[in-house]
Amino acid sequence: MGLSARIRTRDGWAVSHAVVTVTDMTGTQVLRAEADAEGAVRDGTPLEPGPYTVIVTAVGYAPAASSAIVTASGRAEVGTVTLARIGGAELPPPGPWTVDPAHSGVSAVAQHLGISSVHGRFTDFTAAIEVAPDDVTKSRVEAVIRAASIDTGNAMRDEHLRSADFLDVERYPEITYRSTGLDVAGTDRWTVRGELAMRGVVRPVDLDLAYLGTGADPWGGTRAAFRATTQLRREDFAMNYNQVVQAGIAAIGTTLKVELDVQAVQGESLPQA
Repeated sequence: MGLSARIRTRDGWAVSHAVVTVTDMTGTQVLRAEADAEGAVRDGTPLEPGPYTVIVTAVGYAPAASSAIVTASGRAEVGTVTLARIGGAELPPPGPWTVDPAHSGVSAVAQHLGISSVHGRFTDFTAAIEVAPDDVTKSRVEAVIRAASIDTGNAMRDEHLRSADFLDVERYPEITYRSTGLDVAGTDRWTVRGELAMRGVVRPVDLDLAYLGTGADPWGGTRAAFRATTQLRREDFAMNYNQVVQAGIAAIGTTLKVELDVQAVQGESLPQA
């Protein structure tokens, strides 16, 4: 007897804070139940046979309403109800997420001699994401990068990048990023507003963020994938070194394209991998 339902997001994840309200044809509320941690609603309250309206609500999601017929058994099987984020934008389930550095990448590309590119990456970093449960625009991200971990595949060039001409890692061993806001840019795209501290200079930096979805991993956890990009000007962070070669062409471009490929694990700790 009673009501059973499963509440999910568009990509299949549980909405654990959903509330299900059942009304009869006169609009009178006859049952109210809350979803559990798995997004399931199971209420044993017997219902009189007949038609009912089932309304599912959750903070941050558009309400969903459907009809249900209660049989002589006094039970209503609603099945799976899918909720859409208000504004159509999706993010992973709320709560803390820890970025997995072993399966993530922080890379930058600079123009070289005006005709080719130099690719580099940072190999030592940590980051955490907090997806807000009520207003997703209040979600936060923080990251710390060890500046000395720069790797361009050339030891001599890497040592120069660690020097005072560029990252000056002896004086400024960490590069940090802290978000200050989040704006919807599409159904699965966001603009992360934040502040980047590098080489003793703090500047506002926006990230163009794409949410790629969630899925289970082999260690029993849940992972979310993101891709983010931005552009930085070296002079904004007091990296003014350059060498001009023939025809006035700079050896190293003044603009850096930064790309982030991120896997985050639900929770505050990482599985062994």
